[in-house]
Amino acid sequence: MAETIKKETNGYKAITRYLIVSPYKIRPVADLVRRKPYPEAVSLLENMPHKGARLIKKTVISAASNALNRDKQLAEDMLYIKEIMVDEGPRMKRVWFRGRGRADMLFKRLCHITVVVDQAANAGANAGGKAVVKAGSNAAPKASVKTEAAVKGKKASSEKASSKKAEK
Repeated sequence: MAETIKKETNGYKAITRYLIVSPYKIRPVADLVRRKPYPEAVSLLENMPHKGARLIKKTVISAASNALNRDKQLAEDMLYIKEIMVDEGPRMKRVWFRGRGRADMLFKRLCHITVVVDQAANAGANAGGKAVVKAGSNAAPKASVKTEAAVKGKKASSEKASSKKAEK
């Protein structure tokens, strides 16, 4: 089902074509596993109820198999999902017969899924400069540090407001 593709400078690739599902339904599932480690992505996809999760999982496993077959020193834990692209394919046109002798066209959308996996050590060299976030390192964003001048300014403005209320 998925094509085997050679190792390029940007990872190992697998492509699944002509899937009878709309790309609009698959893209949200693909967004969840993009730039995740391979084992985490597969476990996420296994536990999702969507049809798109099953189709993406097959392509991700195929890309990982291509990587492990091409480079014998790789292990599954070393891989991460570098890219997932869900492209629109051709549309199958069907006739939908309606009442009073009319007919409508029904378009069954098809899509192509392309998955690129790469070694996690090559994560810093990927396009866009985005680093791979390791599993379990979901750190909360740091709070902004207020300067003393900003704090003093707030105190001064609150003192002015309270003195105006006292005058009235």
